[in-house]
Amino acid sequence: MALMALALLANPAFAKKRERSPEYAPSFAAERPVLPANGAIFQAANGYAPLTSGSRAAMVGDLLTIALVERTQASKSNSATTDRSGNIGLTPPSTGPLSLFSPTDAAFSGGGKFDGKGAAEQSNALQGEISVTVAAVYPNGTMLVRGEKLVTLNRGDEHIRITGLVRAIDIGPDNRVASTRVADARITYSGTGEIARASRQGWLQRFFSMVSPF
Repeated sequence: MALMALALLANPAFAKKRERSPEYAPSFAAERPVLPANGAIFQAANGYAPLTSGSRAAMVGDLLTIALVERTQASKSNSATTDRSGNIGLTPPSTGPLSLFSPTDAAFSGGGKFDGKGAAEQSNALQGEISVTVAAVYPNGTMLVRGEKLVTLNRGDEHIRITGLVRAIDIGPDNRVASTRVADARITYSGTGEIARASRQGWLQRFFSMVSPF
């Protein structure tokens, strides 16, 4: 029975469904109020958008595609070298009690040297596309966008989440915008499943890694 229970828990069909984060939940367009007929053909309140905007996102609930083109690289190096030496010698008199000392007995010398070097380098890259929804439109035309993508594979799940601010002028004719143009961007790429667990240390090993002084 215990083996059967473990097998059921390991089966993806019986896995607990991951809850959607409200921070990345999609936004939907609000229902437009029914305005009384006033005899005019043009109604600005009925979702007006200029012809120059084309199919670009402009209102809450519109879809927008963000091209992930993140690439960062940083490097740092430093070095330091110090060298110091000194000597002193005394010549004892040839007569008197101090004549028992030879010049070599009254000579002192010392020196010190230090060499230090350090280097650090880090690089990251993320490419792909994710479609998001417009969550809010501010008076200056800046839009708050957010969204997530969940890809379920046979050995785990892959999550891509993004939220940030987009200017309408940065949206291309194909309704795409580069992630480098997203202000206050928060991009999360993570995974769960067997592959993610295999690349992570066990809880006991993590414990000893934290308390180990070496």
